Amino acid sequence: MNYLENRKYVIQAIFLVVGIVYALRLFYIQVIDSSYKQAAETNAIKTIIQYPFRGLIYDRNGELLVQNTPVYDLMIVPKEARNIDTLRLANMLDITLEDARERFKKARTYSWVKPSIFQQMLSTADFAHIQDNLIDFPGFYINARTARGYPHQSLGHALGYIAEISPKQLEDSTYKGYRPGDYIGKAGIEMAYEKYLMGQRGVKYKMVNVRGIDKGSFKDGAYDTLSIAGQNMVSTIDLDLQAYGEYLMNGAKGSIVAIEPKTGEILAYVSAPFYDPNLFTGKDYGKNYMQLLQDPDKTMFNRPIMADRNPPGSIFKLTQALIALEDGVINPNTTYACNKSLVNCHPHPSPLDLRGAVQHSCNPWFFQAYKALINQGKSKNTFTDTSLGLKDWREHVLTFGFGKKLGIDIPGEKSGIIASTDLYDRVYGKNRWKYSTIYSLSIGQGELGVTPLQMANFMAIVANKGYYVTPHLIRSIGEDGKPLAENYERHYTSVKPHHFDPIIEGMAEVVRAGTGRKASLDKIGITVCGKTGTAQNPQGPDHAVFVAFAPKEDPKIAIAVYVEHGKWGGQSAAPIAGLMIEKYMTDSISALKVQEKWVLSREYLNIKSK
Repeated sequence: MNYLENRKYVIQAIFLVVGIVYALRLFYIQVIDSSYKQAAETNAIKTIIQYPFRGLIYDRNGELLVQNTPVYDLMIVPKEARNIDTLRLANMLDITLEDARERFKKARTYSWVKPSIFQQMLSTADFAHIQDNLIDFPGFYINARTARGYPHQSLGHALGYIAEISPKQLEDSTYKGYRPGDYIGKAGIEMAYEKYLMGQRGVKYKMVNVRGIDKGSFKDGAYDTLSIAGQNMVSTIDLDLQAYGEYLMNGAKGSIVAIEPKTGEILAYVSAPFYDPNLFTGKDYGKNYMQLLQDPDKTMFNRPIMADRNPPGSIFKLTQALIALEDGVINPNTTYACNKSLVNCHPHPSPLDLRGAVQHSCNPWFFQAYKALINQGKSKNTFTDTSLGLKDWREHVLTFGFGKKLGIDIPGEKSGIIASTDLYDRVYGKNRWKYSTIYSLSIGQGELGVTPLQMANFMAIVANKGYYVTPHLIRSIGEDGKPLAENYERHYTSVKPHHFDPIIEGMAEVVRAGTGRKASLDKIGITVCGKTGTAQNPQGPDHAVFVAFAPKEDPKIAIAVYVEHGKWGGQSAAPIAGLMIEKYMTDSISALKVQEKWVLSREYLNIKSK
């Protein structure tokens, strides 16, 4: 028993001695010996993210559209940021004291020990202004990277912009690998092609002392990784044509979309009012964004793909005629009188065949042709017959790309509206509506809505006599110029190619001797085929529409011009389209000098040029 008691005391003594040794050693390290403190001061490791160069974007002719410019982020490590003169810091950064305090709070919430951005996107001049003062602000350091820059002030709606990734996105598994402070495409091409443009981050580990003085690479850079630049891209845009379109639409509201018919490549993409994409760079990005977002003219509204609530007007008559030809209810020689008791119309010769109806845009002609298409006698009950006819008609219309998204390679596209039996059944009740209820569809009014992109794509269909290629803004990716196969997919309509010939003949007459004369390029030997339209607007002056393609043989460009409050397509939209076609085909303006002067006067909008 005594043996066991003695053993217990021995063990306790051993533990006590070991504890005393450790305590003495710890006291010596922390209080007496300064070597460990010095080592800590000289061996702190700082992780520096190496942001990659984002991929560049060029136009179809090699002009640089988007480049990278140097910027600097002021980073903070809250644990190290002690005894900071917050007011002086705020004055140095030109922010309010409250804003500075809020940023401190945000950084501490994120992490006490990890760096986060305190002030983003400082310019070289801003950096030069503050760099000598950083020694007085422990816990702060500069991280250099690149941001977007735009040599030309064009194409803002298509290019999009980049911005700091949001907390909500960071919680989304789709954005795995991103960190707070990273920048990401937020709209347009920048967003759609993020995975190609972003590149891959690198990391550099550095030794620094408590004053932030660089002591060299950690283990000679053995753990460093290089950043990998994003892939460059070639867009389909013709920068000269794009800039000219914006020049013509400056001061107006609306859009211009021009497409190369055989490839679906978008040559020009104008959304007016437009903005300088450089507004979304630099430290004032947030302020500029909010100003544009609150602009009563809806500058941020991407009209070519989002304005889908306006009816197409008379340009839709071409679709009706093509479907009626395919169904065999009319032929090119079908003649109807201009019976104004059916629907109002303007003065012109009567009666007319199909070509004449297209040339003069005769409302009663298309009223009667559309009635023949809808009421084919498939049922003795007129209500059922109309419902069956509308259902078949809608299936044809959808093959033209109306009523659905075309699949353009930027986000935000709307599908438009195409009337359906379900819609009328909900409004009027099943078997309680007939042709007299829906006849306004015959002239492109009523329950119809198309985007300007769909209008331009429709012209590509007519130019190609029955098919379209998915409209797109990016031609190739990477150094090897590899195109994306999905951008060049063909889609065929339900109408056979030979039915397009009389429509094209009528469109040529529209420009030669009809309402589209202000788009004529006969003087320089280019036959333009077009169609004017007026989209009714209950809130004010009607909207003007003109669609066209050229030349008549082997078309090179299809275009849609939509001018809000432009009143008549022949007066405002047609000359703009003609000028765009001449610019693209000849790289100059000679035949339409008078029309250019007219467009720039803004008289059609009751706006005098400044």
